[in-house]
Amino acid sequence: MITDTTSWPSPAKLNLFLYITGRRDNGYHELQTLFQFLDHGDELTITANDSGEITLSPEIPGVPLQDNLIWKAATALQKQSGCQWGAHINLNKVLPMGGGIGGGSSNAATTLVALNHLWQINISEDELAEIGLKLGADVPVFTRGFAAFAEGVGEQLTKAEPDEKWYLVVRPDVSIATVDIFTHPELTRNTPKRALATLLDSDYGNDCEKIVRMLYQEVDKQLSWLLQYAPSRLTGTGSCVFAEFSSKSEAQNVFEKLPDTVSAFIAQGKNTSPLHETLAKYQLAHKQSI
Repeated sequence: MITDTTSWPSPAKLNLFLYITGRRDNGYHELQTLFQFLDHGDELTITANDSGEITLSPEIPGVPLQDNLIWKAATALQKQSGCQWGAHINLNKVLPMGGGIGGGSSNAATTLVALNHLWQINISEDELAEIGLKLGADVPVFTRGFAAFAEGVGEQLTKAEPDEKWYLVVRPDVSIATVDIFTHPELTRNTPKRALATLLDSDYGNDCEKIVRMLYQEVDKQLSWLLQYAPSRLTGTGSCVFAEFSSKSEAQNVFEKLPDTVSAFIAQGKNTSPLHETLAKYQLAHKQSI
């Protein structure tokens, strides 16, 4: 067990495109989507200990400990591995909840990857992804740590290398429930499946965007505003919208035009997760100290 206090990034993600290609008998939707990480997100500071307990700070109002994805991830890893160790985890929350940029899923994945290292369990990437999938559909993308093309219901992942562009991400002040979008009668559910090479070479879109814009005036307003300046769209089914740029300075120019009342940030797309860059650094330091 590594008892040093260590800090781990919990990055945001964008769905650069999202197409719904069918619906299964069980109600789940077949999709094709492209995930890319951002160099912006929450941070988890973790101290492993021998208490066997998982403690968290600060408390999140309205979220009981047993419902917290960080706690769920840590206890699932304990159970799967038979590990007797514990940990104290402090969350510095930056990403909005319900924004469609992966906050909770990313927190769960960071917990799994970090504790797998700190407790020196060393279970495989596939096992971590399996544990993650039980916590949420997007968790395996974060545990694997590479930009990915996802198919099926989101569980079939293929490594992808989209351009690492700069993004201006804007969060309208609404929270959107995924179930409301996926159950909407007017949602497009028959977009033809296409090969990844074809999709990467086409204009990107999001089949959920039309419904979200129709239901949430604030999202429609922000997206209309961004589209004046750059290609822009919704990410996932959440409320965040993003505009893409080839340089940070171009993104900054548009960011400065936003009113002060709007919540927004600038970040660069990353095909390797900042979490896995940090893991590699800690693994190297551990090897050198042995």
